[in-house]
Amino acid sequence: MGFGVCGGAVMSCPFGVAPSVLTVLPQNKVFNILPMATIMDNKPLVNILPFAMCNCPANPTVAAATVAALGVLTPMPCIPNVVAPWTPGSSTVTIGGQPALTDSSQCQCLWGGVITFTFAGQATIMVG
Repeated sequence: MGFGVCGGAVMSCPFGVAPSVLTVLPQNKVFNILPMATIMDNKPLVNILPFAMCNCPANPTVAAATVAALGVLTPMPCIPNVVAPWTPGSSTVTIGGQPALTDSSQCQCLWGGVITFTFAGQATIMVG
């Protein structure tokens, strides 16, 4: 059980240097004023915007910059690399046929970060 997530929710990544905001396209998902999110709102640079700079050594651009700096960890611009839906979604609420996103959902970036929510946004609906 958790809070439903909507557009404008604040996300964090342990390797990002700043929070990011979830963008949800309003295709039949409006609750109150902002669109509600589903587990499929996971598209990099569409739904999941960059977390400013990335500090993860597994990120190829960070690794290359670190080698060029003679081993000194060198952050590079964050480009989220997400290929799987958010998990878990709501077990009881669907939006457009997809499980609703909850504030306990997580998304894995291929560079190593686990993206989580720090604020669910405007929605105050409880979802299971």
